Amino acid sequence: MRLFRPIYDRVLTWSRHRHARRYLGALSFAESVFFPIPPDVMLAPMVLARRDEAWSLALLTTVTSVLGGLAGYLIGWLALDLVFPLVERVGYVEEYARAVEMFETWGIAFVIVAGFTPIPFKIITIAGGALLMPLPAFVLGCVIGRGARFFLVAGLIRAGGVRMADQLREWVDALGWLVVGIAVVAGVILGVRG
Repeated sequence: MRLFRPIYDRVLTWSRHRHARRYLGALSFAESVFFPIPPDVMLAPMVLARRDEAWSLALLTTVTSVLGGLAGYLIGWLALDLVFPLVERVGYVEEYARAVEMFETWGIAFVIVAGFTPIPFKIITIAGGALLMPLPAFVLGCVIGRGARFFLVAGLIRAGGVRMADQLREWVDALGWLVVGIAVVAGVILGVRG
């Protein structure tokens, strides 16, 4: 089933828009707070369209994602009671409970790893604030985890160019379903352990 390729093609078109940087920054910020689409899907085609700007695009994505992470942290700290019904409604209660457990066990290491994986980052940021994780450690974890992820994406596309993008387009559906499968398996494994 070709679900991800049409989205990739559409975002590639958006990546050439004159306001593409603003859209990328807004998407990166929003994804750290509430939005379900990761910024990688816009970052990759933008790097392809502007390979000489790969590192500045990765930096923009990282900075706005960390700022969004701070907004999520504030929501968790100051307004968890108000937003928790929404967390329940969108089906993230189990993820939230796991995030709390992982924070308590791993601290900053969890933020770093979670920032680099497809775990919903908004859950991580809200849980970090709700648990009052030390803010400097939280920010450092966000910078390292998110930065590593976005600079890796930018570097791969910059190095591979059109060939890498063509390969990505060819494999985007398989990769998308693979990520979904990994998330389901991880959820089952973590559910069995919990």
